Amino acid sequence: MDILIVEDELEISQLIQHSLTKEGFSCRISRDGLNALQMFQEQPPDLIILDLMIPGLDGLEVCARIRQKPGAKDPYILMLTARGEEIDRVIGLSTGADDYMVKPFSPRELVARVRALLRRSLRQGGQHQVNRTQHFVIDLDQHTAVRQINSQPAETLDLTTLEFNLLNTFVSNPGRVWNRTQLIDKLWGNDFFGDERVVDTHVARLRKKVEPDSASPTFIKTVVGVGYKFEDSL
Repeated sequence: MDILIVEDELEISQLIQHSLTKEGFSCRISRDGLNALQMFQEQPPDLIILDLMIPGLDGLEVCARIRQKPGAKDPYILMLTARGEEIDRVIGLSTGADDYMVKPFSPRELVARVRALLRRSLRQGGQHQVNRTQHFVIDLDQHTAVRQINSQPAETLDLTTLEFNLLNTFVSNPGRVWNRTQLIDKLWGNDFFGDERVVDTHVARLRKKVEPDSASPTFIKTVVGVGYKFEDSL
């Protein structure tokens, strides 16, 4: 697994690199935002450890630009910051980060979170099954999700692994109301670390890809005070 470390503090970047290399990961280091984007374009990594406060472009901007770029890989992003205010965590997750750690951190915990993120893509492997609803076909074997609305041509959705698994969870259980804890248990299990509101971020990103109007969801609906449910109706 290839990991890109974006951190301008030499001691921290070397500590991260040493901790991960010792566990068998391949690591590259970038010390500013613009160089990180260039390295991402030249060789997309499997995971990015991204400091919030870096020269050039800050971590939030780097994260947002990576999420806007279509490509063969949509890497997991673990954001680092020296600040621990709640608003920073919310902003970081809203730009597309998958997890969030505040400095100073334990190298052992960092490695555990990296492993947890990279295991997500394996969580629903090995299933040979197709889930169908009126407007969606989820092929677990081919790992494809197709949406067809009324007379419009069928559209294969461009989903990350986590978005695919989240959509499959909803489609497989139409009408069921899921709270954050249940979705975390379903998608991450014991591998989950961090703020449970990361679920809201991923639901919002999924809505942008599956809903005719993400501002007024038709399929993935919010149940106020509880969570989310899937309804396949127009």
